[in-house]
Formats: sequence, C-alpha cells, structure tokens
Amino acid sequence: MTADTFWPDGGPYGSEPPRPTGLLDLLSVAAVVVDTEGRIVFWTPQAEELFGYSAEEALGSYAARLFIHPEHLNSVQRLFAEVLRTGQGWAGSFPVRHKDGSSRLVEFRNIRLQDDLGDVYALGIVADHNLLQRVETDVALCERLINQSPIGLALVDVDLRYLLVNPALERVDGVPAEEHVGRDLRTTLPLPDIDTVESALRQVIATGTPLLDQFHVGRPSADPEHEHAWSMSFYRLEDPGGRVLGAAISVVDVTERHRAAAEADRARRRLALIADASTRVGTTLEVERTADELADIATPVLADVVAVDILDSALACRRSRRPDNGPELFRALALKASHPTEALRAADPPGDLAAYDGDRLVTLCVHTGRPVLVRHVGEADLPRIARSPEASSLLARAGVHSYLAVPLIAHGEVLGALDLKRTRNPLPFDEDDVVLAGELAGRAAVAIDNARWFQSVRNTALTLQRSLLPDHAPRHPGLELASRYQPAQATSEVGGDWYDVIPLSGDKTALVVGDVMGNGIDAAATMGRLRTATCAYADLELDPGSVLQHLDKITCDLEHYIVTCLYAVYDPHTGEFRIANAGHMPPALAGPGRPAELLDLPTGGPLGVGGITFETTTTRLRADDLLVLYTDGLVETRHHAIDDRLAVLLSFLDEPQRPLEETCDLLLYGLRHADDHDDVALLVARAVDED
Repeated sequence: MTADTFWPDGGPYGSEPPRPTGLLDLLSVAAVVVDTEGRIVFWTPQAEELFGYSAEEALGSYAARLFIHPEHLNSVQRLFAEVLRTGQGWAGSFPVRHKDGSSRLVEFRNIRLQDDLGDVYALGIVADHNLLQRVETDVALCERLINQSPIGLALVDVDLRYLLVNPALERVDGVPAEEHVGRDLRTTLPLPDIDTVESALRQVIATGTPLLDQFHVGRPSADPEHEHAWSMSFYRLEDPGGRVLGAAISVVDVTERHRAAAEADRARRRLALIADASTRVGTTLEVERTADELADIATPVLADVVAVDILDSALACRRSRRPDNGPELFRALALKASHPTEALRAADPPGDLAAYDGDRLVTLCVHTGRPVLVRHVGEADLPRIARSPEASSLLARAGVHSYLAVPLIAHGEVLGALDLKRTRNPLPFDEDDVVLAGELAGRAAVAIDNARWFQSVRNTALTLQRSLLPDHAPRHPGLELASRYQPAQATSEVGGDWYDVIPLSGDKTALVVGDVMGNGIDAAATMGRLRTATCAYADLELDPGSVLQHLDKITCDLEHYIVTCLYAVYDPHTGEFRIANAGHMPPALAGPGRPAELLDLPTGGPLGVGGITFETTTTRLRADDLLVLYTDGLVETRHHAIDDRLAVLLSFLDEPQRPLEETCDLLLYGLRHADDHDDVALLVARAVDED
C-alpha cells in the first residue's frame, strides 16, 4: 500500500507525498504476522534480512519451528497464546535462530490483530537488539550533550525557524527554550548583523559546507548595557537518506576573550599614543606650540574636544601659593575638536584670559592637583564645567556627556589643566582614560615647563643684551646708518656680539663691531666692559690700530675670553676711512657701478691673545658707497663653506642704493636660519655727500 493510497488528494502535505525520515530504515524494523495456529501469513523484506529466510520460505511455515530455539519453544508458545487470548501485548528481548544457524538477540513486540471478519492474528515487530541499543545510546548521548552542554545549540529548519534549542542558548538570548520553537532567528538573537547570520545559514543549507568560528558581537536582553561576543558555527543537517532537514547552530560565549582582546588592543593603542606623544609633544621650546601638540595628539583618540589651559601665574613664572577654594586666572593656549561642534564656542579662544571661580571643576583640578572625572555629565554638572550660563547651554546642545580634567604638573608645580570632553564618542571616560590622560599631561607639562622657563630666560637675555647696545641716530656727519641685533634662534643664553657708533671731533665717526667668544651673562658683561673701553679710547683720537692694542691689553686681564673686533674711523671731509682688524670677518664694500667686494685687510690676531700688533689700513669712501660690518653669526653655518656664504652676502649688495633698513632686513632674512646657534650684530653705513 503506497502513500498515494493513503492520501489520494495529497492530504495534509499538499500535492507531494510525505518523504520517509529514514529512521525506520536505519533500525531495519521487521514485521511478521502469524495466525492462531502459529503459521506465518505476512513476511516483510526486513524480516528476510533479520532472519535470513525469503518470503517463499517463511510464508505458511510455523514461526516457532523456523527461528525459535527448542529450549525456548514452550515459553514462546505460552506468551503467544496469552497475547491471542487476552489481547495484551508483550515486549522483551530474546535470542532467535538465523537461517545460517547462528543466534541473534532481538527486541520483540507482540500485538494481537483482528480483521473485519473477526479472525485473530499476532503481529510481531522485531529489531536487532544491538542495533537498537546503539541507536538508543546515541539518542541518549545526544540528548545529554545538548541539554548539559555549556555551548548554545539550536536546530533550525530550512526556513530558519527553530526546531530545538538547549538551555545554554536560553542564557545567550534570554528566551525560554519552549518559546523558541517555531520562531525565526531575528526575533531572538541579539545581533545587529542578523542579516549576515541568516545569509550564512542559507549558504550552508544550500552547499553543505560548514562555516566555523564566525565572530559576532551584540547586547543580550539579560545584559543590555554591555557588549557580549559569540563564536558561531553552522552545519547542514541531513537524514540518513540525504534529505536536508535544516541546520545546526553552535554558539560559544567568547565575551571574556573578546574583552581581553579589546583591552589588549586598547593597551596597545595607549602605548602607541604615549610613544607618539614622546616624539610629537615638546618639539620646540615654545609654550603655545607645545600646548597645540598636546591637543592635537589627544584629539580624537582620547576626547572629541580638547583644551589646554595654563595658570597665568605659571606662564609668567611666578610661584604663588594657590588658594584652597578661590578663583584662578587661566590663559587658554590650545583648543581642538575632532568635528565641528558648538562646544568650541563654549571654550575660551587660545590667547584669552579667563577667571574661573573656585567651584569650577578645572579650578578644583589645579587646586587639588588631582584628576576630576565626571563619567556621565548631567544637567547639574554643566555649570561647573562651563565658564558661563551661555557656555553651559552650548555644551548641552553639543551633547557633552562625559568630562575629564587632568592637572599639568612639572617638578611638583601645577601649571594648568588638560580639559577633555566627549560628544560623539559614546563611551564615557573610565579609569584607563584617566591614567592615559595623566601620562600625556605629565609629559606635556615637563615640555611646557621647559618652554616657559626658556621663554622667560630668553626674554630676560634679550632685554639685557639690547640694553647693552647703543642707540644711535640714523645719520651722522657724512654717514647714513642702520643696525640690527638678532639673538641666536636655537639658544636662550646672552651672546657677546655688539656694535657701536661713536661720534668724534671734527665730524668724524668711529664704527665698531665685535664678538666676545662664548655666551652667557659673563660674555655680555665682558662685551659691556670692552664697549665702554672702546668709547674711552676713541675719545683720545688714537688711530684704529692703537685702539685695538689697548683693548687687547684689557682683554688679556679678563678671564679666558677671546674677542674679535673691527674698529674704523670715517672722516666725511676727506672721505678717508681708516680701519684695523683684530681677527674679525672682513667688512663688505659696495658702490654704484661696481661689484661688491670684501675689504682686503690684515687680519691680525683676536683680542686677548696678547703681544700682537694691529695695522691700520686707509681707504676712501665715495658718495653712495655702502659699507657692511657684521659678526660671524651672519655668515657661518654648520653646513656651508665660509667662502660660499661670503659670496652670498656680496650677492645681496647688488643694489647699493637700496634703503639701509631694507638692506639690513634682506641680509638677515636671506642669510639667517631658524636653527642658528649664534647671535648677530650688523652695522650698515652709506657715505653721503653733505653738500
């Protein structure tokens, strides 16, 4: 009898007949029917396989004589009669005889049948005991593994609807096992990429190729505040006949591994940021540049909005005792944001001074010298963060949800604060962020401290140096004059370069340029002494060589100083220009219609060597002749030959009639570099006709 006989209209399965599951075929269950006399009247192919007799051999034979051992015959006949008489079935296992003479243990179920004529038969359902026991063991093992496994397991049909889930999967999605059955995946699994999961499962069902260890992250309903991670694998399910049943899903909770990996990644990024800061923060000795570098490196890795504010007293290098709860005056040095935001308008623009009351969080930070962390900024916190009610409203509109202020501390002194806010980054600041911000702030604070002291000392040095240089009129009899002093770009110490213009009797003018080797306050003091001595000897109307002779004696009495110097006297009435050189760079002379040149002078030894005679050289200056006296810092570099640099100097004097101030600027701009380690004194004179 076929399935079509049972369901001529397709029945509950539609037009297609139901397909066998294959389990009965796997068990090879045999059916044998005997009449009341014990003769076999029905015999299935499975019975032939189990007992070894064909249907022709079995039908009509007495079942007991065919495959029951003689020693069991009485017991079997008694059980057979009892079933036929009472109608109560019997189940058990006993050995039967195979056609080949061997004995096999089978599982037997004996049931009474009655046909429409009232005749009675006995149905025996038989299966191999060992095979059935193995199947039962496999089923029990699978059931235990599924129910007790710590791995979430689920079976879905070809339409991805749940057929079965184990208790471990309940803990993943928080849905009871019985409520899964019949539902699709996306109604239970807490995965934002559920489309990817469904696509992968359909691929596995279609191809039969498993997909293993697929990583997915989500927030389960049982713990919606935290991310969890799972490793998911997908396998196609088939019955023994090859029919596709659906797919099996295994879900392993790898949250701890995911969090450990995330923490390790954060640690690597923190170390990389700190390493990056060591090379990018403090590249110059400029306070504002250092603050900008700190803000740049903290945005957006650490915060969306970063401000660097320095106490005005610290910036001025004034060590003042901080009040416990009073206001503080801050100067904003840097402000950065990772994106356009109204939070920028709420902050103080770089360069501005702002007073913050003692109840502000940034003030609390510098007073205590400790970080101030507000993980979740509420409406009540904004007035303590912002400088004004208007700024508080701007921060609220910008979406500031987390705040951190870290003190900038160097050598035990609080210099200011690093101010951090998060708007787009959804995560609040945590303790790891506090440690990272403190590390960056500490490194930057040392650089800022060095820069502020450098600038303070440099400003003092420049003030002192300029106070030692003369003020002279732009014109003297027969001369038009311009001068410059430029300190070294790469050092903060006072240099010993100087120039001087000394009026003498008879409308004559003495021009002096000198360089005390070395730097520092002592070099500046030596320069001041020599300048004073030069003025005194110039009043004696001595020739230039004699003046240098006297200066040499004075320098010999000074401690370990060598000085180079040019001393010249110009007489506008005769045009006579007398000059002597004590180891100094030669002056440059240019005039209309002729190329610029270096005056050929006897070099002489530097002052301070002693026992050297200095020669006076006399030349004449014509109207509009240009004379350039300078110290070696103008032309000497670490990377160029001195002859090449002197040639460049002469090339800038191609227009002697250029205004002198412009000539000074041209020479400094064209010959100086930002990393020059020497200062420069420059004196430019043009002979003019007084008629």
